[in-house]
Amino acid sequence: MTARILIVDDVPANTRLLEAKLSAEYYQVSSARDGFEALEQAQTWQPDLILLDVMMPGMDGFECCRQLKDSPATQHIPVVMVTALGESAERLRGLEAGADDFLTKPVEYDTLMARVRSLVRLKRLLDEWRARGETARALGLCGERQPIPSVAGARALVIDEWELNGDVILRALARDGIVADPVRTGAEVIAAAAKRSYDLIVISLQLVEEDSLKLVSALRAADSTHETPLLLVAESGERARVLRGFELGASDWLTIPVDENELRARARNQIRRKFYQDRFRADLGTALELALTDPLTSLYNQRYLRRHLAGLMEGRGGHPIAVLMIDVDHFKAVNDQYGHACGDVALKLIADTLRASIRAFDSLARYGGEEFVVVMPGSDPDDAVAAAERLRMAVESAVFEPTPGHRHLLSVSVGVSCSSSSASTPEELLHAADLVLYEAKRRGRNRVELAPLMTAN
Repeated sequence: MTARILIVDDVPANTRLLEAKLSAEYYQVSSARDGFEALEQAQTWQPDLILLDVMMPGMDGFECCRQLKDSPATQHIPVVMVTALGESAERLRGLEAGADDFLTKPVEYDTLMARVRSLVRLKRLLDEWRARGETARALGLCGERQPIPSVAGARALVIDEWELNGDVILRALARDGIVADPVRTGAEVIAAAAKRSYDLIVISLQLVEEDSLKLVSALRAADSTHETPLLLVAESGERARVLRGFELGASDWLTIPVDENELRARARNQIRRKFYQDRFRADLGTALELALTDPLTSLYNQRYLRRHLAGLMEGRGGHPIAVLMIDVDHFKAVNDQYGHACGDVALKLIADTLRASIRAFDSLARYGGEEFVVVMPGSDPDDAVAAAERLRMAVESAVFEPTPGHRHLLSVSVGVSCSSSSASTPEELLHAADLVLYEAKRRGRNRVELAPLMTAN
């Protein structure tokens, strides 16, 4: 997964070292020499992550971070502060300024890359929710942005077999008005999360009776908790297990003995981020369902699709976008043989099948008649073709019985088009996908065809 990373450091040797490591992982990297230049680049370049040095002349990293988080144009960009200062007071100061994490020099490479991957994944998901919210707002379907509410009243689950750590965590969260439920086993966690929605889950890596990392994986897989922030509590020597936790979907971590103020700062940051995501989801709710969805399939309609695709392409920051144009093969025969009511059943079945087979941050729309479109942010041609094949096979496997005991085989043809980093418009992408869709029809149907890459004129 590629991403744009801004390195802010007034020492050229430090910048070159980080640039070399990140470029070796195929990230796009830019640099700024001080806080003022960082604020300007963050506005214009819109990176996916900022690595921000603390000790800089003119404007230190703390003030730079505060200004980044105060600006609506940059507050969504994750910030990792990097410094030679390792004291807990400095770490707390960075977290209270809005930093997402705090790494101490010399930066340990595996830890850095784990945080980069984790925070970039999270930003991509939030960007998609933000883009959808902005689409709804541009169409006049929801009000102006409201400030994120206080964390007071938020609910947390605290999983710890040791009373001492658990009591410290509960006491610290209570100071911010966060209502925390203590549990001791994974079974209790799953049961509690199934009954009530939580804004944060704190997991000790010191569990003896069960594997803490297996629990992290189970929580990320569960529908009720797959978007809930997970905060790990670990001994300082458990770096390998912490890194594995990030790979499994953990959001943040802190060390034992637990510093109450640092815990509170990390908990507030994670809960506010969840509130931020929840707010955009709520913005879309009823308004989009009423105005921008297809009444038969409950998918987005063409009006929403075109506006959303335009918004994505305006703010994509060089990231590729793929469009999949999908048409049901021989659909007229379904209507002619079984009637339009059965045809509607088939369309709803196909819509449900496609919806279940795309990523959380892809967009699926009914384009018209028996045509559907999937928009895939951040997907290159190989990813897009693989996704199209997966969708084609999913429809081919769907069971459609227009009459009891009689199965009618359904299939789709798919045209795929992808943008380059510097060219193509929404209209060009849709038109290119449409052209190769008809090529797939001409070549026998139930197949995928890829359009040539859109390039600048």
